[in-house]
Amino acid sequence: MALNLRLGLKSKYLALKNVQHLVKTIGIPSIASSPHESLQNGNWVKLICGASFEDVVDIRNLSLVYTLAGVDCIDCAADASVVSAVNEGIEVARKIVPLRKPWVMISVNDDEDLHFRKAEFDPEDCPVDCSKPCEKVCPANAISLEDRKTSQQSQGTNAHVGFKGGVLTERCYGCGRCIPVCPYDKISAVTYIRDVAATAELIKRDDVDALEIHTSGRQTSPFKELWDGLEDSIRFLKLVAVSLPDIGETTIASMNTMYSIMEPHLHCPNLWQLDGRPMSGDIGRGATRETIAFALRMAATSERPSGFLQLAGGTNAHTVDGLKKAGLFQKPSSLFDNSSDENMNEAGPPNSMQPSVVAGVAYGGYARKIVGRILSRMQSQQGGAHIEEHPDHLLQALKEALSLVGTVKYYDSSQQLTR
Repeated sequence: MALNLRLGLKSKYLALKNVQHLVKTIGIPSIASSPHESLQNGNWVKLICGASFEDVVDIRNLSLVYTLAGVDCIDCAADASVVSAVNEGIEVARKIVPLRKPWVMISVNDDEDLHFRKAEFDPEDCPVDCSKPCEKVCPANAISLEDRKTSQQSQGTNAHVGFKGGVLTERCYGCGRCIPVCPYDKISAVTYIRDVAATAELIKRDDVDALEIHTSGRQTSPFKELWDGLEDSIRFLKLVAVSLPDIGETTIASMNTMYSIMEPHLHCPNLWQLDGRPMSGDIGRGATRETIAFALRMAATSERPSGFLQLAGGTNAHTVDGLKKAGLFQKPSSLFDNSSDENMNEAGPPNSMQPSVVAGVAYGGYARKIVGRILSRMQSQQGGAHIEEHPDHLLQALKEALSLVGTVKYYDSSQQLTR
């Protein structure tokens, strides 16, 4: 037994050394490359944990893996326990390899928003013949249903009395895919708005760096009310982001109005998150087209307000290719001429002091999916909660994360990232 223990410890040690070696040799940014420089250079990468995703175990591990992969920012729910989980993951990663710290961003909303809702239904009300399509379609494994008949057989009865389980609220992030597939129309969505006072207190913590406000853009009065409520805490931030959908011809006017509201108390850079197709990056190649089209429209106008542009909504492994085809990838803003040259961006990032037209990309559902399947495998096989205690799984998860983050960061392609 002692021999097996020593062999096990040696195996873990070697696996962790492989993690350290991969990070050091592939070219992950160090302290010399700040998140703000990434925004300027057009190679900013943000991990979206989810404005409503509150599974602190997964969030900790995701933050650990993507910190090692070199992201510039980690966006999470405006909840104290979630923020603590993100920072714990970051600090564990930095103990493994001394990387610079990514910014921690919290997300709030000014009104009803798809990102701030949870699915809800009564599992005991589900019919006995339900095939449970909601459980199958959920990308977050946030629905778990078990027939109560099975659980009660030991008590001498086979009578069906519905299901037990239901929605795991901490895992549900509001994508809504379960709602239309329910054959009995039993599922509804519960929406909420983050508390302004609680958000202001979170911002004042020394482990929160940035804020993101989700807005529909159609009415700016709720935005002003939220901004005014946060006024005293804004000075603590390094970045303020506004996430908004494409609302057509009124988009630019709405952005300008919101910027005029922010500007008097804005003491840091601001960013516009272009949410092309919300919460759909894990669906496939086509999901990224809307956000690229949105970026093209924004980049082509001189009337938009000050601030970096960043893609989100439908972003995945195909997004950078789409940006290159559109002539937007890491292209200096001074050179943007509303033309599309598929080849001019292939050589690498520009050597220009001008900021890039598109500052970077935020990855949400797709980023969580490719690492999440390894986290699920680890938990089912090992039963462990901390991925660093299982370095083989950490190495696999890191390779997945690097394969995505590296499309923006230009990591050394000679390094093997075979999955």
